[in-house]
Amino acid sequence: MSARTTIIPFRPRPRRAEKVVSNGVLGMILIVFVEIMLFAGFISAFVIVKARAVGSVWPPPNQPRLPFERTAINTTMLIASGIVLLIAHRAYQRGNRSIGLLLMLATLLGGAFVTLQGVEWVALLQEGLTLTSSTYGSLFYTIIGAHAAHAVVAIGLLAWAWLRLMAGTLSREAMSTVSLFWYFVVLVWPFLYFQVYL
Repeated sequence: MSARTTIIPFRPRPRRAEKVVSNGVLGMILIVFVEIMLFAGFISAFVIVKARAVGSVWPPPNQPRLPFERTAINTTMLIASGIVLLIAHRAYQRGNRSIGLLLMLATLLGGAFVTLQGVEWVALLQEGLTLTSSTYGSLFYTIIGAHAAHAVVAIGLLAWAWLRLMAGTLSREAMSTVSLFWYFVVLVWPFLYFQVYL
């Protein structure tokens, strides 16, 4: 008596669909979208208050003018940081692992931007522009302070990415996620600069 053999046809496992973006990048895209809405609200409030200024005098009397010339230098450093990071990011995605110097330069330029903004704030405080001196002051410190907080967090992430790169453990996903947040910080700044400083 022979045993019956059942032949099961070979069916290849269905291939998993490749992700369009990684989980980290998708999460950062969502965060950036929310942050864009936050800054859009800030700018809207600023524009409305400026439009309703008494006698169309802006900034209000007895409040210092913002140093837009010095801040233009800061802006240049921030944009340069974004360009350097873009070059490093693209090289890393192509498999080039020797981007340490570029990543460090992007981080240092970002740090210089935040430091010079801090110096500017100290000077403005000494000239009498405070959170409570006027609506102008409170809006300025809220909007620009929110950007500074984002910049500090992003610089910390860039430094973390550099340390991971030096240890040889920086994934492409992590590099893209960190870069995306820094691009947001860099790209939102010109809108803030032109609306608030000019």
